[in-house]
Amino acid sequence: MVGRFYTGARAATRPLVTALWGPRISGLENVPREGGFVVASNHLANIDSYLIPAFLPRPLRFVAKESLWTQKGPYGAVLRWFFDAVGAIPVDREALASGKGALQAGLEVLRGGDGFAVYPEGHRSKDGLLHPGKQGAAWLALESGCPVLPVGLKGTQHMFSSLIPRRGEMTIRVGTPVTLEEIDPSASKGVRRRLLTARIMDEIQALSGQRRADGPSARSRDQ
Repeated sequence: MVGRFYTGARAATRPLVTALWGPRISGLENVPREGGFVVASNHLANIDSYLIPAFLPRPLRFVAKESLWTQKGPYGAVLRWFFDAVGAIPVDREALASGKGALQAGLEVLRGGDGFAVYPEGHRSKDGLLHPGKQGAAWLALESGCPVLPVGLKGTQHMFSSLIPRRGEMTIRVGTPVTLEEIDPSASKGVRRRLLTARIMDEIQALSGQRRADGPSARSRDQ
């Protein structure tokens, strides 16, 4: 569970970002009111991990490197306090690199009825394109039975590109939850993961407006 610091930081961040950058936010009514849910978003800038929790009406948890909890001195004490306060989940470097540690941590969060956020691309997009999605979000949804909430970000990579804030250029769009009922229940787990991942990435693309790094989306080919 997240603490009062998380709630306070979110309450302070939201009006500040709104005043400076004037982001366009839509789809918040799509966030489930109760139960676990997986947020799957494109990833354009490091600030994304602060913006998504700041504007979604329910708390989200992320994973972070375990080494952030083992720094020495006053700086280390501040880091430990901060990451504990925002509900971050420590995962060792090896497990984080393999993805298994992050997924197991996320599964526990979902089973506890909270939100867990992932970036299906697995990394920040440096060219602005939407890169192929990994199957982590789909795995979490299939193992937990929770819906996947697609999020499309636009313009976050330009937030600090000039001294004067660029108002109105940043967009956060929350889509309709993707549920397991949309995927053929008779298919094998591997096939269901692939189908669900493709569905998630199509939704993210539709929300973000990005071009695919690997060519047209399945949706655009069908149109």
